[in-house]
Amino acid sequence: MFQRVLKQMRDKVRSRQYVMTLHAEEEMSDDELTIFDVERCILTGEIVERQKDVDTGEWKYLVKGETVAGNQVIVVAKISFTGKLVFITVYRS
Repeated sequence: MFQRVLKQMRDKVRSRQYVMTLHAEEEMSDDELTIFDVERCILTGEIVERQKDVDTGEWKYLVKGETVAGNQVIVVAKISFTGKLVFITVYRS
């Protein structure tokens, strides 16, 4: 359904054009995940939901995919106005 956005996200991951929020880093640490798990989720996953950010009005996407170890994870991300992919949060599903 959101194949164009997912392709953009995958391209941003492959070219390392992404940033991670402090919240996402903290959640990664809490769930014992690494940046490789987040990258793999985007590269192997599918967008399962789109939400409008209450504060900014921007669209954010929930991507469900696998970690390097094969566990299910969800990454919430958006394409920022600067063109970078922003990882907002991440958690095991």
